[in-house]
Amino acid sequence: MANLKDIRTRISSVKSTRQITNAMKMVSASKLRKAQNAITQLRPYANKLNEILSRLSEVKGSSSDNIYATEREEKNVLIVAISSNRGLCGPFNSSVVKRVMDLANNQYSEQHKNGNLKIITLGSKSGQILKAKGYIISENFDDIYDDMSFVNVSKIAEKLMHEFVDNKYDKIELIYNRFKNAAVQILQQEQFLPIKPEEVSGDNTDYIFEPSQEYIFNTLIPDSLKTQLLSALKDSYASEQGARMTAMHQATDNASDMIKSLTLSYNKARQAAITKEILEITAGAEALNG
Repeated sequence: MANLKDIRTRISSVKSTRQITNAMKMVSASKLRKAQNAITQLRPYANKLNEILSRLSEVKGSSSDNIYATEREEKNVLIVAISSNRGLCGPFNSSVVKRVMDLANNQYSEQHKNGNLKIITLGSKSGQILKAKGYIISENFDDIYDDMSFVNVSKIAEKLMHEFVDNKYDKIELIYNRFKNAAVQILQQEQFLPIKPEEVSGDNTDYIFEPSQEYIFNTLIPDSLKTQLLSALKDSYASEQGARMTAMHQATDNASDMIKSLTLSYNKARQAAITKEILEITAGAEALNG
């Protein structure tokens, strides 16, 4: 049976770990509330803007004017992997990495083979894992979480839009976790560019543009794409906090179970040691009497 001192040391160590995981759970819960409020406020606006954007892209005669809806042969593809800068959040980051690898090995295997598939990361964890697996990261924006404002996100979105317009990329995909609740995150693969027009039933796409169709395309569409990227980042951030809170909650429960098991082992070992001492004393007394 294990030494009593060793068991006490393990119990003390597990208790310290439980304090850390419980503290991390509380911190993530606090961050989650703020992140959840942010994404629930932004999501309706982003969804409606995206709906308007998709409907405008379906307008007759607009495809030639809308440079962001131009579909080309997918020779050069860019994958934007959105993850976190920190770990200890369960399968949150690994799920993003697995989807990126799946796309590289299947859907875009030809582009990957020819060196025409590029990957950029928003969040360092996905980049670290992909680099370890031999993938080349073209660029990273790991510091975006330091100030995830519309202005800073817009700079990244503008860069992506310019590279698409300049034919550097023919297609841009976003991979991120969509927030559902604290315990559930849904892995999302979303086409960023070109814009996918909404399928409208019937001939109901005769719009009156004010002030002009060109103005709408030049202002509303870029703003919509910036909002789309911001929404993906906020979704991912909320998902990260939910995943970490859940992971730390499970780790705290596991630590509590381990403490109970170790305490039981300690009590059994202590009882065995006491029984052994009593037997030795009894045997010694009998020897003296004999």
